[in-house]
Amino acid sequence: MSVTAQDLVADARTRIRQIDATTLQALPESPVLIDVREPGEYAAGHLPGAVNLPRGVLEFAIEAHPALACEASPTLADRSRHLVVYCLTGGRAALATDSLQRLGFTRIECLSGGFKAWKEAGLPVAGT
Repeated sequence: MSVTAQDLVADARTRIRQIDATTLQALPESPVLIDVREPGEYAAGHLPGAVNLPRGVLEFAIEAHPALACEASPTLADRSRHLVVYCLTGGRAALATDSLQRLGFTRIECLSGGFKAWKEAGLPVAGT
């Protein structure tokens, strides 16, 4: 039996934690923000301070990205650091969050509604 992309997203959402835009904005300490959209989408606007790791290379690039696995800083290589993953509306981010959990990241959440929900909440956007 085949499944759809939406089936995969729905399944992933049963295993991940989500955070809404206003809760994320109000956190006392900023998590590492990972934008899993394509580079052109990221360039057109993203959450301030976000790191762009496109969904297609995420699992291969997460440990090599200087902002996340810098060899000079052992604390950045800690898989228990707080990460929030997002995309445009949440589907790609749900799949990415599920995948990163399977790689051992333990403090990871998906931005509910994605970049679209962030913008609709009137929160700051960088890169525009």
